Amino acid sequence: MRLIQISICCLLSLAPLFAKAQRLNDKHVVSNITEHVLINGKAYQDLHYLCKKIGHRLSGSEQEQLTVAWLQSVLMEAGADTVWLQAVKVPKWVRGAESFSVSNGSRHIDIPMLSLGNSEGTGGKKLSGNIVLFESIEDLKNVDTATLKGKIAFLNVPFPEHFPCTFDGYSEVGSNRFSGPAIAAEKGASAFVIRSLSTGAGSYDLPHTGVTSYGNAKRKIPAIAISNKAADSLSAWIKSGKTLTGTLRSHCGMQDSVLSYNVIGEIKGQSNKIITVGAHHDSWDVGEGAHDDGAGCVQSIEVLRTFKQLGMRPRNTIRVVLFANEENGVAGGKVYADFALEHGEQHLFALESDAGGFSPRGFSMSMDEQLKELVRSWSDILFDLGVYDFSKPGGGVDINPLHKKLQTPVAGLLPDTQRYFDIHHCAQDTYETVNRRELLMGAAAMTALVYLVDKYF
Repeated sequence: MRLIQISICCLLSLAPLFAKAQRLNDKHVVSNITEHVLINGKAYQDLHYLCKKIGHRLSGSEQEQLTVAWLQSVLMEAGADTVWLQAVKVPKWVRGAESFSVSNGSRHIDIPMLSLGNSEGTGGKKLSGNIVLFESIEDLKNVDTATLKGKIAFLNVPFPEHFPCTFDGYSEVGSNRFSGPAIAAEKGASAFVIRSLSTGAGSYDLPHTGVTSYGNAKRKIPAIAISNKAADSLSAWIKSGKTLTGTLRSHCGMQDSVLSYNVIGEIKGQSNKIITVGAHHDSWDVGEGAHDDGAGCVQSIEVLRTFKQLGMRPRNTIRVVLFANEENGVAGGKVYADFALEHGEQHLFALESDAGGFSPRGFSMSMDEQLKELVRSWSDILFDLGVYDFSKPGGGVDINPLHKKLQTPVAGLLPDTQRYFDIHHCAQDTYETVNRRELLMGAAAMTALVYLVDKYF
């Protein structure tokens, strides 16, 4: 008995030494990951091809079909053990030609605009009406129907600039774009105009699009976004007492749903549990979808490529999922979660990159507190990658169905947010706005987190 007690005491005394050695080993592995990605990473080259050879990738479009085929080949070349397509029925919305102008009787001005995604158009006909200004969604909800009937509702709510994290500002006003057209339609408006949800600085005179929904509204009216500069001008003219008439012409509208695919590639692990790493391959039909979400796609592929090239054998299956239809339906994320539920898949963790290719700053998390504390305990290991913020909840739009239906712990890469909404959903979202080192640092941070989760979850 005495010998057993001595042995236990020795083991207990050695435990801190084992833990320290393990910590040093993890730091060494993460350092190797970072060095490898920064020197050998191909994410920036991949992004160039996606943006310049394919371009924007709206759900159901020919460009999206090209993207699916290309992503398959890239995952194979990256070393995935298996690559396959998961069929997803996606909505198909087409923009077509469009224009918007305003007149005060003596002066006629063309206004930069973009129809909102999923919006009805005018059928190519001119739609004209006096413009009524609203400076809050509550004012629009409370307006008398007679005041707005047959007129154009203009919702002019600036992007909240006081939040250090711009995603907090976007969360505060995002519902205005999503539900505003339905509210205006119920109030009798003939069309809906919204100030773009953008931070303004750097967006110049560019409008920003984004999804909208008519919900259960009985009427569907055309809905467009105009630039911050144009919104300021229209608001000033109306407040000065001028009567403004808007004229809209657009050809946009929904067509029959079509077949698309989630593109999936994985490295088999020793267990039957799955770690999902993903992003969405669709984008809006302006710009090149570089930050939203080409960056996330190539970063996710880089995670798999790095595991393969460094000979890292995961305990759990590492599965890269490049989702269809995040922008105007989330069909890909829903199909993926439904498949996992129906087939009894065990999902250990899911990580998404859908906040741009800027320098990494942290990870958002939705999981139980014990797991959150475990992730936070790795802060010193991840700090050299610029990762320090683990305070925000959430994972990502595509992996949220997995979190809700399977209670899978989820996380999202949090890059620096200051410039993201300058280019979000507009013509400026191009390859040239992505910095190579920032993109690769994000990929390295994702790979490091997946390594740690695979080892300790």
